[in-house]
Amino acid sequence: MAVLKRGKQKAKQFVSSKRKSTPKPRTRRASLLRRVLLVLGLLLLVFYGSVTFLLFIFRWVTPPTTGVQIQRRVESWSTKRPYHKDYRPIPLSRMSRDLPHAVISAEDARFYQHHGFDWKEIDNAVNNDLEGKRLRGASTITQQLVKNLFLTTSRTALRKAVEFTIVPIAEAVLSKQRILELYLNVIEWGPGVYGAEAAAHYHYHVPASALTRDEAARLAAILPAPRRRKPAMMNESAERIEQRMQQAGW
Repeated sequence: MAVLKRGKQKAKQFVSSKRKSTPKPRTRRASLLRRVLLVLGLLLLVFYGSVTFLLFIFRWVTPPTTGVQIQRRVESWSTKRPYHKDYRPIPLSRMSRDLPHAVISAEDARFYQHHGFDWKEIDNAVNNDLEGKRLRGASTITQQLVKNLFLTTSRTALRKAVEFTIVPIAEAVLSKQRILELYLNVIEWGPGVYGAEAAAHYHYHVPASALTRDEAARLAAILPAPRRRKPAMMNESAERIEQRMQQAGW
């Protein structure tokens, strides 16, 4: 009898140990979740680390390509349409002084006052949307630069969220003058036309340094839709931009 009891006790201990060693489904799910979160955390660390590193490089070096340029290339491959890129980065000193003034007046009047986000314009845009008025843009030059450098033109919540997280890094790493210089050099000014120098040649057959005040205002007026708008058709918009330039003392 004693032998049987000891045998039963050992059997119970064996079964109990097997139960303890077998992970429960809830434990397995928690472990899997931790691994997924760890991988996501590592990916985010690599992404933002790479972005910060590149922004430090862009303090002195103009990027050889951008996220939007890559997007356009992929679009051309998918649609089997020819893609011709004209990209000629130049320093601000080789641009007409009227061009950066016109672009700031048109796109981001408080560029030198904010730190990446113009909360007043964001508030105005939200109010207009709630009142059912035409939705106006509130993106700053820094936001548009980040979008062009690292992201795409897609209008998704995810893209905007990533953009919002990179903007403070760009403002911390780059000076305002460098942000403006990079912006004027990488944005689209027409189909396959990137940067002020390429835009001046494409639209007016002159270098960016030779642009007149009116031509600069007209180029700034096409930026909300540079692949569809033509400077020659921007009479009213160019006039408003020139008025803003004058009011700002430029």
